[in-house]
Amino acid sequence: MEVVNQTKRDDNQLLVIMHLSQLLTFITGFGGLIVPLIIWLTQKEQVNEIDEQGKAIINFQISLIILAIICIPLAFIIIGIVGWVILGILAFVMPIVNAINASNRVSISYPLSFKFLN
Repeated sequence: MEVVNQTKRDDNQLLVIMHLSQLLTFITGFGGLIVPLIIWLTQKEQVNEIDEQGKAIINFQISLIILAIICIPLAFIIIGIVGWVILGILAFVMPIVNAINASNRVSISYPLSFKFLN
């Protein structure tokens, strides 16, 4: 039995695509979680930094879903509507900012993320 030494490769383009794929939520309504999840699961053993960034993206997307659900009953007292607007802005801006950071090899961060995956 031969053991092959596999080293991880650098692939900034894939990292950028993974961050920007979150914007599919605005087009399809659900792709922003599924596409990054598939990229992360299939490439986490082959690409440097994709495991950490994939976990951050999945944590962010699940956090957005939970926070949007929390805003439903709060919508009756207007706070929920403000919450949805803030979540919508974050869901649109943060993937773009972090895609730029990933392409420049700068650390990424997603605000309001709960740590589901560590």
